[in-house]
Amino acid sequence: MAAPLLSYENLGIVQGSGWLFRGLDLYIGERERLALIGRNGAGKSTLLRLLADRVEADEGKRTIVPGTRVVMLEQEPSFAGHATLMDFATAGADAPAAHEVAAIADQMGIDMGREAATASGGERRRAALARALAMEPDILLLDEPTNHLDLAAIDWLESWLQRFTGAFVAISHDRTFLTRLTRETLWLDRGNIRRKAIGFGGFEGWMEQVYAEEARNAERLDAKLKIEAHWLERGVTARRKRNQGRLEKLHEMRAQRAAMLAPAGAARLALAKDDVKTKSVITAEHVNKSYGGRTIIRDFSFRVQRGDRIGLVGANGAGKTTLLKLLTGEISPDSGTVTRAKTLDGIVIDQQRALLQPEKRVRDILADGGDWIEVRGVKKHIKGYLKDFLFDPSLSEARVGTLSGGERSRLLLAREFARESNLLVLDEPTNDLDLETLDLLQEVIADYEGTVLLVSHDRDFLDRTVTVTLGLDGSGTVDIVAGGYAEWEARRKAPAAAAKSAARSAPSAAPVAAAQPKKKLSYKDQRDLDLLPEQIEAMDAAIAKAEAELADPDLYVRNHKRFETLTRDIERLRAEKDAAEERWLTLAEEADSLGS
Repeated sequence: MAAPLLSYENLGIVQGSGWLFRGLDLYIGERERLALIGRNGAGKSTLLRLLADRVEADEGKRTIVPGTRVVMLEQEPSFAGHATLMDFATAGADAPAAHEVAAIADQMGIDMGREAATASGGERRRAALARALAMEPDILLLDEPTNHLDLAAIDWLESWLQRFTGAFVAISHDRTFLTRLTRETLWLDRGNIRRKAIGFGGFEGWMEQVYAEEARNAERLDAKLKIEAHWLERGVTARRKRNQGRLEKLHEMRAQRAAMLAPAGAARLALAKDDVKTKSVITAEHVNKSYGGRTIIRDFSFRVQRGDRIGLVGANGAGKTTLLKLLTGEISPDSGTVTRAKTLDGIVIDQQRALLQPEKRVRDILADGGDWIEVRGVKKHIKGYLKDFLFDPSLSEARVGTLSGGERSRLLLAREFARESNLLVLDEPTNDLDLETLDLLQEVIADYEGTVLLVSHDRDFLDRTVTVTLGLDGSGTVDIVAGGYAEWEARRKAPAAAAKSAARSAPSAAPVAAAQPKKKLSYKDQRDLDLLPEQIEAMDAAIAKAEAELADPDLYVRNHKRFETLTRDIERLRAEKDAAEERWLTLAEEADSLGS
């Protein structure tokens, strides 16, 4: 049985006046892909620092295989004292060589000669990633690695981690990122840690099972156990029903908006019904905007309807901020018109937590030091309102400076959502939020009666929230798609797939002899096309069976050899399944082009 690369026994650490957690046992084996989940304040970042040996535990024994290199990507690394990003990346005794950093930085499209003091959050994040990845870690500890990254950079990072031969542990609010990459989950919950051999995709189901079982035990014991989890207090079943209702409403809204859009995605401004026009809050007609000779927005026409949830997506520099400023009236177009309803009253939430003075109390931020707060025209007691945003009511007296980054983000949301408005502008609202707060934000947006403009790189959040996606690729063209990120991505891939299919079916540029046009698939290709779906289904069943066996929490200790065999089998089956799906897709496209 192979020993874990890194392990902790009986781990404990004191924070403030008590134990943050105590008696934890955990290990990291070769090539493991772990999601570390927990509420803000549970100690996730502290646990990563303990694993990285950045802080000293108050209790416990840390064991590491000699020669194992552990590298941590911090959530907010300090660039103080470094003139350039490259200076930061190559500082320290264990720093990688400059050429190794540059090789990775080039792939991410970051200029490491940029001054550190003036670099954006995205540039700093890429520089920190370049340093961490260039250090050739055996174990990589990632604390919110996708913060401040655009979609292209996130895609690149996912591809790199899929090829990575070491182990990693990731803290992230990005559900899509965790679902695609992780194979096991560590759940830090109320001072204890649970481990299950499922990726993040199965976490929510597992979590609800655990809390539901706790609720049943409480009922059987006739005890008044106080469960911290917000969703349990409200009832797991009730929450599921409410969220399902919200999801159904979202799909209905998307269908309604799809009917207003032309097939190509251009907005139908000339609508038949006058009552639809009166519902328009922002109307853009043939808008163009350029900077320095570069066209940022080209011939953009769209009507934002009252109650729309509009998502803006695209790479950094593609024009999302410019388009947002055009729609909100912060800047004017070079040509075309943007008309806004006279009654439009908007608020902007841009995650500027620095504006929350650290010396002030939570009560000061929300209610100017009082006990009552006006929440969209309704008077609420501050402690009750804090509970709505997942705060312990006792935190009303806490200083802002003592709150975590995620808690400060939540406080900012609570303050802004209390204001009267009919337009909500959210610029990257998901940074530093835990999964529970993300769920809350989705609910608040779904229940908001006004219109929402949302800039985000969080793919899952967009899919759960928006009715229309405005996608920018840097060319000036704005794709208008009814739906979320998944629908926009499908729109982007469709032309590429068509071109790929056309290229495959096109004759060779310089044939030796004129080839006869292919009329149908070969016998082997047709047989593969017919049999592959059944084979893929069998692979899915085999993967599910292996994962079910791995779900046994005692398997690793009881039969480590079997544990490793199952892990290897699952990786092999997933690779075979991916290859089979790619083969089937290629053949299906070819068959369609031949009319088979």
